[in-house]
Amino acid sequence: MNKAIELKDIAIELNGRDVLRNVDLTVESGEFIAIIGASGGGKSTLLRVIAGLLKPKQGTVKVCSQPAFVFQNYRLLPWRTVLKNVNLPREVQRKGMEPREALKQVGMDQYHDLYPAELSGGMQARVAVARALAQDSEIILMDEPFAALDALVRERFNAELRRLHRKDRRTILFVTHSIREAVYLADRVVVVKNGGIADIIDTRLEGRVSAYTDGIEAQLRELLGEGNSTLLSNTPPSRKMRVEGWLALLALLVFLLIWHLLSFTQNAFSLPSPLKVLVELQTAWGELYSQMLLTLRTTLMGIACGMVMGIILGYPLGRFPMLERIFSPFLVASQSTPIIAIAPLLIIWLGFGTAPAVVAATLTAFYPVMIATMTGVREVENNYHEYFDTLKASFWQRLWLLEAPGALPVLLGGLKLTASLALIGAVVWEFVSNAPGLGAAINQARAYYNTPRMFAAILLLTTLGAGLYLVVTLLERAVLKYRRRSK
Repeated sequence: MNKAIELKDIAIELNGRDVLRNVDLTVESGEFIAIIGASGGGKSTLLRVIAGLLKPKQGTVKVCSQPAFVFQNYRLLPWRTVLKNVNLPREVQRKGMEPREALKQVGMDQYHDLYPAELSGGMQARVAVARALAQDSEIILMDEPFAALDALVRERFNAELRRLHRKDRRTILFVTHSIREAVYLADRVVVVKNGGIADIIDTRLEGRVSAYTDGIEAQLRELLGEGNSTLLSNTPPSRKMRVEGWLALLALLVFLLIWHLLSFTQNAFSLPSPLKVLVELQTAWGELYSQMLLTLRTTLMGIACGMVMGIILGYPLGRFPMLERIFSPFLVASQSTPIIAIAPLLIIWLGFGTAPAVVAATLTAFYPVMIATMTGVREVENNYHEYFDTLKASFWQRLWLLEAPGALPVLLGGLKLTASLALIGAVVWEFVSNAPGLGAAINQARAYYNTPRMFAAILLLTTLGAGLYLVVTLLERAVLKYRRRSK
């Protein structure tokens, strides 16, 4: 038979401690090898050496193809559906089994449109196995994939794994702590002890015949029935959302009522009533509307430029902490200087017009996006990076398929703050330069002691800010729907 894996004189040192030493192992193509041993004995380390995740201090590793890896915690990407998780190896490697076919082999095809958080542990295990089957590799490495499952489900999965192995005949290395599981599944059992291979026992003749079949265990199994895994039920929060909507409307009405009552205690100049403000808004609507559009244009351009600038700066700072330590003093200093102090300099350098207005909005907007990008990139768990290592993913594949969607929840949170700050930057510029916009409208109304007009312009600014926040919130709900469905 052809050799699928050949290890010779392997030694691994981690944190100054010898984990493996003098390890020799040859695995024939199509074999099912179980690896057992005490915790911390080097079983998982051995799989990582075969997968290329760890480089041995000495020895040689020969593997016929890049192995598919089923990790103990499965490492399914939470923002991708079951189908897209299983399709990930094909996206990265441009080859492999059709994902629907792989899901059919593990009985999960009907759940292809669910997200990992909607699945039980047993169903997640099936998806992880399907993803490994979909990868174009002769070798599958499995690091205690069923350790977290209850006994009945685990027994059923063992039987299904045996069936898949007989059908597919791929080479499987399976780490387990269960002696019974190892004997039931494997052609040979590798015993790892004290950092080396203590023995290799052939179990083809008697192991699979006797396991799970004797005495009272068989009687109990018959009484308990077949183990299965279930979906996690999620109740849609529609009623709660309706209640929150009504409470928000009630709060607005209470605010308007308090404002109306306070207007009677003040003179009309200092605090006009809401009705007077609405009348003024209707009277000056044409002028205020055109000025609002100018402010909105500057704000949107500031948001766009701030996002580009924040992401370009934030990504390398998130990936390389040393860069953050070097440049963070300058970035913090840039945010400590009020934009109202910089605006006169922008007039000197850039004059009047659109360019300095966009620069002012950008300078106030980029920082939250930059911080959110840094945080989001760092929050992508190293476990996911390790899985992408097993796929030999390129930098751009890792960026597009892992880091960008992984950082997106934090980035959208930063975008909410950015939208508000860009609006502030645009209005500050209009205040200082008297450029057309709502800021200039407030200045002009103040010059003519037209308080209702000032309140009308402020009301439009508030509405504009709330509208931008709502747009980002709706975008967040659309893009991060997997989070809503998993709550």
